Amino acid sequence: MGCASCGTGGSAGCQNNGHCSTGGCNKLNVFDWLSNMDVPAMHRFDIVEVRFKNGRKEFYRNSKKLDIVTGDPIVVDVPNGHHIGYISLQGELVRLQMSKKAIKDDDTVREIYRKATSRDIDRWDEARNREETVMYRTKEIIQETKLEMKLTDVEFQADGTKATFFYSAEGRVDFRELIKMLAGEFRIRIEMRQISVRQEAGRIGGLGVCGRELCCSTWLTDFKNVSTSAARYQNLSLNPSKLSGQCGRLKCCLNYELDTYMDALEDIPEVESALQTQRGSARLQKTDIFRKIMWFGYDDDNNWQAVDVERVKEIQALNKKGKKPSSLTENEVEVDQLETSSINSDLEAMDRKFSGKNKKKKNKRNKYRGKKPQSKKPEKS
Repeated sequence: MGCASCGTGGSAGCQNNGHCSTGGCNKLNVFDWLSNMDVPAMHRFDIVEVRFKNGRKEFYRNSKKLDIVTGDPIVVDVPNGHHIGYISLQGELVRLQMSKKAIKDDDTVREIYRKATSRDIDRWDEARNREETVMYRTKEIIQETKLEMKLTDVEFQADGTKATFFYSAEGRVDFRELIKMLAGEFRIRIEMRQISVRQEAGRIGGLGVCGRELCCSTWLTDFKNVSTSAARYQNLSLNPSKLSGQCGRLKCCLNYELDTYMDALEDIPEVESALQTQRGSARLQKTDIFRKIMWFGYDDDNNWQAVDVERVKEIQALNKKGKKPSSLTENEVEVDQLETSSINSDLEAMDRKFSGKNKKKKNKRNKYRGKKPQSKKPEKS
């Protein structure tokens, strides 16, 4: 990615130390995996993807067949003027991106004027240097007029004749008087563009709880609806502070693994009531979805028992029939008394045999017990 100005330091790449004039080196970066494939010039796709401040991207046609490569600054056609952007993607991948975003290849696609010269870059730098001052002053005017809106960013056009103000608001805002005040003070054309709170977080950027840059500021552009049911299916704690991102809405990453969890939950039975066993009622405490293990606990016991999913289905089937297993892991097994006696008959015979010998020995001991031995009288000589 090309940069208008680079800092000094020992960082790799463009040596800008993270202060990229194009809106950040890692914002909505793309990888052209077809760049090493030679395509005939006559069949080359003539539309390129151009990136502007904070990762905003649009498509422009290279009708003049300019010799441009990825990262080159170019001057493009915009309503009532011109603007400067950097080429972020070209070739057949641009055709795929346009198809993905449902953009038609027709006359509505604007053209590229030329490559940006040093004079164009200098004039653009002068316009961008005004953005911070204009944004602070605009925030003061918003506070004075007491409008319910939050100004996020200001983007000046390269020719310095127009500025786009990005803001977020909960509802509709009547900013007609605000536009008149801004146009009169800054002497430029004003465009107000409302964005969502997720887009606002993407433009500001930051780090998530995962330790990585926000998805919305690096690669995510299609914001899908996120509901609390996604957290319930994944057995996550319904804690708003943990489930909410920096935008204040539910985290977009809750939807990333939702399909995998939904597929795994097809084999997990629904336990609406406690499982009935002879020991008591066992209630579901938690479920390990991927290991297919469900944990149950009795009302009078704090210890949980791990039960396989198939065993849970078996117990539910027994409860429907009015039967109760002896425990969560074993059924009650009735053993035939005759069969038991025939198995242990040899052992019982040996017990009787040796128990009889012991009684005889005891009787012999008892025979002489309590009698004093008689002393022999000396014989007379």
